Amino acid sequence: MRVFLVRHGQTVNNVERLLDTAYPGASLTELGRSQASGLVDTFRDHPIDAIYVSDLIRTHETATPLAQARGLDLHVREGIREIQAGDYEMSPDFDDYIRIIVGWLSGRQDVRMPGAETGHEVLSRFDGVVEEAYAVGHDTVVLISHGAVIRTWAMSRAHNLAPEVMRTVSMDNTVVVELHGAPDQGWRVVRWGDLEL
Repeated sequence: MRVFLVRHGQTVNNVERLLDTAYPGASLTELGRSQASGLVDTFRDHPIDAIYVSDLIRTHETATPLAQARGLDLHVREGIREIQAGDYEMSPDFDDYIRIIVGWLSGRQDVRMPGAETGHEVLSRFDGVVEEAYAVGHDTVVLISHGAVIRTWAMSRAHNLAPEVMRTVSMDNTVVVELHGAPDQGWRVVRWGDLEL
């Protein structure tokens, strides 16, 4: 199975550098809409069986041009929503949020983001959506999601991501991460943005 993880297009709160993780979230900027339209060309050579989005507005807006070009419906799943910021929601200071996520990646997944989720809960809900897509029999799926949860899930589930690689990869808006594998066999990242692995 091929899974493409795509970060949503730019939003106003991205520009303002605010931790925007709650429902329904911000809409795309003009640049974000242009980035979304660009995904049609990005995926021109790839078959797509299904497109999954989170329940936040920005993923729907990002996915719509690609879905329309392919004649596909959007499958809305809360499971691929951004890591909830809880008490840090709409803060301009990302330090504590990132510190907790780094702790999850170091094995402390039982730690709870204040007012929100544990690492186990985040990974479990994201796993559930990937497992659903696999169980349906899709060969190639696009999951349009969010920066922190894409990075966290990929680092936790792909067997070929070394920490030094993760410090250099892009998490820009509409970056595409391509993984091959299966829930019962594990995952391998073959491309992260422009970087082949």
